[in-house]
Amino acid sequence: MIMSKPFREFTEIDRIVHEPARLALLTALSVCASADFLYLQRLTGLSKGNLSSHLAKLEGAELVQIDKQFVGKTPRTNVRLTAVGRMAIERYWQQLDELRAASLRLAPDT
Repeated sequence: MIMSKPFREFTEIDRIVHEPARLALLTALSVCASADFLYLQRLTGLSKGNLSSHLAKLEGAELVQIDKQFVGKTPRTNVRLTAVGRMAIERYWQQLDELRAASLRLAPDT
C-alpha cells in the first residue's frame, strides 16, 4: 500500500521536537529569552529528573543552551533556545500546519 504524501511527510517529523514534554519545553522557550529550571518544572509538571533528561536530550541536539551558575550559594539553571532550536520549533509548527492543510484537501466532500 502506498502512503499519500501528507501522511508520508508526517513520518518525517522531527522526533526530538515531537515528543510531548520536549515540545512543551521548546514551545515555552520560543516565547521568552530564557527560563529557569524551576519555572520550566512548574510549567510542565515534570519531575526534576525527567526535566533534566529532556533538557539534556535537547542540549545534545543543540536545540537549547543550558547555563548553570550560583546566585549566592543557590544554584540556578537557565535554559534558552539556540538559533538551531528556534528554527527547529518554527519548522515543526510549519510542518504541522502544512500537513493539516494537506489532509483537509484529501477529505471527501460531505
